[in-house]
Amino acid sequence: MNQLPTLDASAARAAAQSHFRTLRLGTPFQPRIDALARTNDWYNWAGYRAPHSLWDEELEYFAIRSQAALFDISPMTKYRIAGPDAEAFLNRVTLRDVTKLKSGRVHYTAWCDDDGFVLDDGTLFRLSPTRFRLCSQERHLPWLLDSATGFDVTVEEETEAVAGLALQGPTSFAVLRDAGFAGVERLRVFDLAEFPHDHGTITISRTGFTGDLGYELFVPADKALSLWDRLILAGELRGIRAIGYTALNRARLEAGLIVANADFTTSEHAIRADRLRMPDEI
Repeated sequence: MNQLPTLDASAARAAAQSHFRTLRLGTPFQPRIDALARTNDWYNWAGYRAPHSLWDEELEYFAIRSQAALFDISPMTKYRIAGPDAEAFLNRVTLRDVTKLKSGRVHYTAWCDDDGFVLDDGTLFRLSPTRFRLCSQERHLPWLLDSATGFDVTVEEETEAVAGLALQGPTSFAVLRDAGFAGVERLRVFDLAEFPHDHGTITISRTGFTGDLGYELFVPADKALSLWDRLILAGELRGIRAIGYTALNRARLEAGLIVANADFTTSEHAIRADRLRMPDEI
């Protein structure tokens, strides 16, 4: 005769099933973000536990517009593309003319499937004549590797190895200056440069997703917490606040900036043929 499961057995089964509903990945900044979380409002960003909000989504938005807002962009997909043919390879697979992208500059671009429909969009950072970083919403490593056939180039995903922060808002420059990043005042819009940090270097670009004054900082994962602490300490008198995606999303909508699979459907995700989009349509 079958017996009903005991309470302990039912609880164990429920705990086992919850494994599949729990976001397991944390970014290198997760200890600091978890310590600030008051709303407990999380979402899944490419498998990472990311905050919709941390304390108050409306006040977080106003931190972008009147102070300095810190947002963790580590889950953003990042590829290191390097080699003698890196420029030629990227000029073939992306839409904008990469030969015009100088070292120390960033440009916005997109890339398409074989039928000309947009696979994704993102930012291309030229770190040196033969080294690039491509940042995107979706993962494209197999497609990039297939497209690299015949080119003397290496393509590696570095999403986990490189942490990222967006520092946005009218006092963001003052925070970086007070944090000791000498020379950051020379960065024009879409410029990038390397700066010393914690016995190593980080990359700072004058880019962002808010339409406001802002910067993006890329740091080796093992130096992430020291960078966070350096910025928070320097920004204390400048009103620096950590924010979640809801506030950032409001700012990017005001700026007219688009997001793949939110404002348009990428060709890999489109189920209906009439949802495919070419670049000029977007």
